Amino acid sequence: MVNRARTIGSKWVKTKVLLLNKELRRFVPETRVYSQSNLLQMLNKHKMVYVKPNNGSCGQGVIRVEKNDKYRYQAGKIAKSFGTFQGLFAALSKAKLNRSYLVQQGIHLLTHQKRIFDTRIMVQKNTHKKWETTGYIGRVAHPRKIVTNFHNSGKPLPLELLLGSHLKNQQKSDYIQSLRHLGYRIAKHYQKSYPGFKEIGVDIGIDKHLKPWVLEVNTAPDPFIFNQLKNKKMFFKVLRYARANGRFLRAKRK
Repeated sequence: MVNRARTIGSKWVKTKVLLLNKELRRFVPETRVYSQSNLLQMLNKHKMVYVKPNNGSCGQGVIRVEKNDKYRYQAGKIAKSFGTFQGLFAALSKAKLNRSYLVQQGIHLLTHQKRIFDTRIMVQKNTHKKWETTGYIGRVAHPRKIVTNFHNSGKPLPLELLLGSHLKNQQKSDYIQSLRHLGYRIAKHYQKSYPGFKEIGVDIGIDKHLKPWVLEVNTAPDPFIFNQLKNKKMFFKVLRYARANGRFLRAKRK
């Protein structure tokens, strides 16, 4: 098998890789290539969708679109409403960046203090070249934004804290372990298509029924988000493995 590139930019390609696995497929929100007809069909079906650049990071360019009594979209802190789908679509065409987009089923995420959150699961090859889930962290959205990314005003917090009002004690520990295992399964599956990978970061949203949804798989995950936790044990391990895998190497002294 060919040793492919170490990063995949296309969210569409990464989604299709996940859909190849029957067990993992049920955790993937419905996703289509953005078009006028696909957007209308997805809005009629799901009532809320996310329009996101096929290539992009840090939540840049992500737009939430909703259909209730009116059509509405929010990009960053700016929200607009429209009486017709045609009005919405025309405005979106102006708001979008000049690149290809996807439309993804919207997930009504759990909240912490009325702010949505998701979680990043870090999975890396360890020193024995075996996959290991090395980190997990919650990411809370800015009160007036729709994305949780740290580089887009999101706030990293311990996942235990964010799940505290939804799960208690052993239930919470077991649930976090199930998320860690889901990340591990995704890494093992990705390796079948892309054997060159040594690290992935899985962004998982949790809905009101506590079902996990794989929002995105990052093939060049940032380890430094874990440095935002007061307890540095997880960060030190993630960074150590990242360096062992050839990333973030210290410059040699002359």
